[in-house]
Amino acid sequence: MTALETAKQYYNCFNAKDFQGMLSLLDPNIRHEPNQGEPRIGIEKFAEFLQLMEDSYDETLTGLTFFTEPNDKKVAVEFIVSGKYLKADDGMPAAHGQSYVLPAAAFLEIKNGKITRVTTYYNLALWIKLVS
Repeated sequence: MTALETAKQYYNCFNAKDFQGMLSLLDPNIRHEPNQGEPRIGIEKFAEFLQLMEDSYDETLTGLTFFTEPNDKKVAVEFIVSGKYLKADDGMPAAHGQSYVLPAAAFLEIKNGKITRVTTYYNLALWIKLVS
């Protein structure tokens, strides 16, 4: 499977809420670099993150546009996040089902068919404004 195919499958799993499918595409030593905060290293930490996401947010990604590079090791993707804020995350505004739509992007590194790094970017100040 190419890096692009792996990335597309990963985001298809995200939209299907198939978190086990997402985890199956990750290298055991995955490096997850969130928009803010410290990186998470390892599949167990990523699984904890996915549980937090499932508890606090209901999100769908649309308009996915993928960008690749010639060495078949990196994929960038830009998308629109449409979501509902279900449960307050630490240090964030109170949650009561607020809807939001927000642009975002991610960068993935892929080796031997497994994702070794996911870095995600979005405008946190805009998200806070949308849910406040």
